[in-house]
Amino acid sequence: MNKIPLTKAGHSALGDELRQLKSVDRPAVIKAIAEAREHGDLSENAEYHAAREKQGFIEARIKELEGILGQAEIIDPSGQSGSTVRFGATVRLMDEDTEEETVYQIVGEPEADIRSGRLNLRSPLARALVGKNEGDSVEVRTPGGEKWYEIVSVAYV
Repeated sequence: MNKIPLTKAGHSALGDELRQLKSVDRPAVIKAIAEAREHGDLSENAEYHAAREKQGFIEARIKELEGILGQAEIIDPSGQSGSTVRFGATVRLMDEDTEEETVYQIVGEPEADIRSGRLNLRSPLARALVGKNEGDSVEVRTPGGEKWYEIVSVAYV
């Protein structure tokens, strides 16, 4: 069985989502299905069909989260140090063409969210960064062509 790397914060967030689904969302949708059944003919009952569809999504997400959390390998980045990029590192990059700076934390796939600055460990950018050091320039192949970034800083928080 393959382990899924997660930060401590990512594991906690997924656990919170699972508890929310099981203790709040699942009972609410069961109640909604029961109420919709009381309205009679189920074949033309849009509320019933919508509630059943929502129940399917909730059950699928619960199963997915239980699988992820069951295979999770929790890695606490705050216990690491150094200037080499590894899992959990918070990396400040400068685009060498535009001199625009961005900050990303290298995280596991289930917790990745590029809009929040959490970069999937398996993404092309993260793969190019891992193993490199502060001050290094890295080349990243993107669909739009090659990009060059300078690693401005590496931190473990």
